[in-house]
Amino acid sequence: MLIKNNKTRAALIALLALGSAAAWPRVASAETVLRIGMTAADIPRTLGQPDQGFEGNRFTGLTMYDALTGWDLSSADKPSVVIPGLATEWKVDDADKTKWTFKLRPGVTFHDGSPFNADAVVWNVEKVLKQDAPQFDASQVGVTASRMPTLASAKKIDDMTVELTTKEPDSFLPINLTNLFMASPAKWQHFYDKAEGADAKAKSQAAWTAFAKDAAGTGPWKMASFTPRERLELVKNASYWDKARVPKVDKMVLLPMPEANARTAALLSGQVDWVEAPAPDALPELKQRGFKLYANEQPHVWPWQFSRIEGSPWNDIRVRKAANLCVDREGLKDGLLAGLMVPATGTFEPGHPWRGKPAFEIKYDKAAAQKLMQEAGFGPNKKLEVKIQTSASGSGQMQPLPMNEYLQQALAECYFDVKLDVIEWNTLFTNWRRGAKDPSANGSNATNVTYAAMDPFFALVRFLQSGMAPPVSNNWGFINNPKFDEPVKKARQTFDPAARDAALAELHAASVDDAAFLYVAHDVGPRAISPKVTGVVQPKSWFIDFSLVSMQ
Repeated sequence: MLIKNNKTRAALIALLALGSAAAWPRVASAETVLRIGMTAADIPRTLGQPDQGFEGNRFTGLTMYDALTGWDLSSADKPSVVIPGLATEWKVDDADKTKWTFKLRPGVTFHDGSPFNADAVVWNVEKVLKQDAPQFDASQVGVTASRMPTLASAKKIDDMTVELTTKEPDSFLPINLTNLFMASPAKWQHFYDKAEGADAKAKSQAAWTAFAKDAAGTGPWKMASFTPRERLELVKNASYWDKARVPKVDKMVLLPMPEANARTAALLSGQVDWVEAPAPDALPELKQRGFKLYANEQPHVWPWQFSRIEGSPWNDIRVRKAANLCVDREGLKDGLLAGLMVPATGTFEPGHPWRGKPAFEIKYDKAAAQKLMQEAGFGPNKKLEVKIQTSASGSGQMQPLPMNEYLQQALAECYFDVKLDVIEWNTLFTNWRRGAKDPSANGSNATNVTYAAMDPFFALVRFLQSGMAPPVSNNWGFINNPKFDEPVKKARQTFDPAARDAALAELHAASVDDAAFLYVAHDVGPRAISPKVTGVVQPKSWFIDFSLVSMQ
């Protein structure tokens, strides 16, 4: 187990709180301002397709922008489901299952006053799919196309109707579209017309750079000011199309704070009103001082994703199973994380419709793990060296460095010699899309990138289907298993919910039986928030709706 020096941590938090309080600006009392300490090391990109994983979507995607479809974030008790966004309804063609018709929401305008319509949808699809489009931006492709890999094109039917075409029948499309945010074509064109550059491509890049500093979407929050690596200030969009989601706070300030103790210190000193993932050691003090603690089980997995390329030590199923049996998840939960996790026995737990009936039971059984490792040729005098690439912070990463150190010590008892390659979160996320064969893996044969399990594509398909290997999507380890590909095809090409659930359950059970990941934890999205903040709804989602929040 890890040895934690609580007094040292507490002293550091107190020192940080006292030392930096004077550096923070005061705000006018007439204006309600919500200040949030993020786990990200930088402000997620603001130009419409955020980086920084789903933390980017949470803070600079769903705030300033809308997509055709969205997530219902209004309940803390029910799972979040896909709901209409800028599209009011959609339907797949009865005769051709690669064609979808989307009816658009009338009367919506971008922050710059220009209208949202079918032309804007086509423009936003082509910004990431059509390489010869003036607005095409390769930097936005990786975080977008990999999340909707079958979308091929968009066509205007009339001002309020678009037709989207996929490369193959894909029942997941409406879910995937929650990740395509609508930026203002008129605002971009304004910057393009003023841009200088040697050619159209250079002018386009200059226009996107300018747009990122003065963005325009249709979302409930508008950009007010932006200082990279320091702060992003958003103000409420009083004319937002969904009157129930017009923000109740005048301004929201987003501040990068990648270190858990620094975030906690900022909250205790009054520098911020809200922090993501507070330091677990500080929870008793936070409670004692009246701060509210929010947590809710999320559709989320904290894993090691294994390389399956030639020569990987994880190609032996006995090794993969041994790692899964060697981790005391309850000890991790009750000790290091102060209860802020749910032990993972797969991507989905019993009771979920996509769980299936796996034969391999993921649990803590050190003796069984040691036996498997010995069968694989390892023991006390012959350790198996493995290298894991992880981050020191980041979206959904929970407490990545202490957690990986815990695994390092736990797996040592089962004859593993674990090396850690710790890099910045956004770099890790970029490397994730490049795959285990890329030099960016730095010799690692596993990667620790947490993933959302809200929908079939995000939870299973992008990791397990052989066709999702880089650069297409997130099959980082280049898994190639017919037992995975067959149920993926079934699930994608059936539009009957019950039949699709059955195919997904088959896929999930097969992945657990194959020990496709080292399944460790499900996050509960811990947040520590000032008692001045009211109206917080912590949904069963990676996301949260800041529009509902009020400040006393």
